[in-house]
Amino acid sequence: MTTKLTLTVEADVIKKAKLYAKHTGRSLSELIENYLETLTEDQPAMQISPKLKKLAGSVTLPADFDEKKELRAYFENKH
Repeated sequence: MTTKLTLTVEADVIKKAKLYAKHTGRSLSELIENYLETLTEDQPAMQISPKLKKLAGSVTLPADFDEKKELRAYFENKH
């Protein structure tokens, strides 16, 4: 059974999502339903390798570290 859902989303996000849906031949409702289904699926607990466990906590970032700023700078320099 389908049920209507009202969402509040930024206008530019809706515009981009509609374009994406159109280019992929799907409806926006289908995209959102698939995303919500993926979020709520029961996933088995991911196993972390012993090597990764050993690395956890070994990196300390500054208190003012801005991940978005650093990613943007990385991709600007890369391209």
